[in-house]
Amino acid sequence: MTQPAAPATSPLTHFDAQGQAHMVDVGAKPATHRTAVASGRIVMQPATLELIETGSAKKGDVLGVARIAAIMAAKKTSELIPLCHPLALTRVAVEFELQPQASSVQCIATVQTLGQTGVEMEALTAVQVALLTIYDMCKAADKHMVMQDVRVLEKHGGKSGSFVAVDRGVPAPGSPAK
Repeated sequence: MTQPAAPATSPLTHFDAQGQAHMVDVGAKPATHRTAVASGRIVMQPATLELIETGSAKKGDVLGVARIAAIMAAKKTSELIPLCHPLALTRVAVEFELQPQASSVQCIATVQTLGQTGVEMEALTAVQVALLTIYDMCKAADKHMVMQDVRVLEKHGGKSGSFVAVDRGVPAPGSPAK
């Protein structure tokens, strides 16, 4: 089945003029410093959060292992997402915040590069794999965990400039800037 051709003004850059999927050519773009910040959380039973907080999960240091998994995932994003460019990442930082009131763990990943394309996918992949790792390490204690709210919070650099999520104090895309 043939895909319809993408309109000339389509914002979908991963389709060519014939509507076929392709890897975007970034060869002519200048290398700039690029940063992306993504977040997500995993909600669990209070007792499961306590296992993580006290370090008494049977599989060991849940957040330490999840941090390493997130960094590894960011580095391998182009192997997982078919049209992503392989990038030389210059920084991957992963933070966790225990949220007792919501019985959840929030993950925030910051990814940077000096390159020709952004690192949003790497930040999102890092967050999701961190959450999956927490699930894997705690599933024997809690099969009802739910991963949610995975999204880009910020991105900076490149032709399109900066984006900051609405709840980070910036209007939604298309709204007048402050």
